[in-house]
Amino acid sequence: MTQRERPISPFLHYRWQYTNTLSILHRLSGVFMSLGLALLVYWLVAAASGPAAYEAALSVLSLSVVKIALFLWLLSFYYHLLNGVRHLFWDVGLGFERALARKTGWLVFISAIVVSVLTWMCLSLRIYATANGGLV
Repeated sequence: MTQRERPISPFLHYRWQYTNTLSILHRLSGVFMSLGLALLVYWLVAAASGPAAYEAALSVLSLSVVKIALFLWLLSFYYHLLNGVRHLFWDVGLGFERALARKTGWLVFISAIVVSVLTWMCLSLRIYATANGGLV
């Protein structure tokens, strides 16, 4: 009795492609956004609990580690949003050509970084101006 060869697993057979990375990043950004909602809920509960709880929450949210997590949460939000728009175009049959798919992948990735940095800068300026008694 001869034994048939079993097929090779896809991850052993195919080489790594940019689409793999973009798909994994899309899924990870969705998970990270879900985890980041805990900080949003903490801030909202603190705001509803009174001035003392709100001040305590602000001190926690002003820690460097939390600021980095908030920036990454913002980055994941914009990446997930822009990649979702890209998928909407795919749903109507646009953008499947290899060159265009590669360009839109890079466009989504770079745009998410740029928009995240711009949003972070605007929020930082607004917070700084409010803390110093002025409005921007």
